Amino acid sequence: MAIGPIQLIVLGFTHPDFRGEVIAELEKLRRTDTIRVIDALAVHKDPKGAIAVEHLSNLSPAEEVELGSKISALLGLGAEVGAESAREKGGVHPFSDADAWDVLAEIPNDSAAALLLIEHHWAVPLRDAVARAQGFRVSDGFISPLDLIAIGLVSAEEAQELHDLETAGSTR
Repeated sequence: MAIGPIQLIVLGFTHPDFRGEVIAELEKLRRTDTIRVIDALAVHKDPKGAIAVEHLSNLSPAEEVELGSKISALLGLGAEVGAESAREKGGVHPFSDADAWDVLAEIPNDSAAALLLIEHHWAVPLRDAVARAQGFRVSDGFISPLDLIAIGLVSAEEAQELHDLETAGSTR
């Protein structure tokens, strides 16, 4: 299979102060063929919850034409971001209403978020080796730094620093 595992990451920003650092890191990961950003949206919620969405991309023009707005189709946001949704194209929305992840509802008012749909190029050889061995993915998820203390991977102080770094602004 040519495409790597795909992940949707939602990053929150209480008072965004973008200086190009996030884009620079994404570009570095792309140059090293570690990941590819398939699609990206910037979402801002005002204090009353009104939403403004902007499509972002580091894709080439040819890739943009090929891939389109995949986050919009995946989450059924088509009309909200000015692109056709999967439903409008006659396609099937990939999630039932019960299973849908309401990303926009999880973004706090008076904040911003970056929705990144990324392809993990680094994982393709591993995924293919697992498949050849008749293996399959059972589950996946990120582990909180606080959970790493019990297994001795980090100290309590390091875990707290990492946790604070990862969750800064989320508990306003």
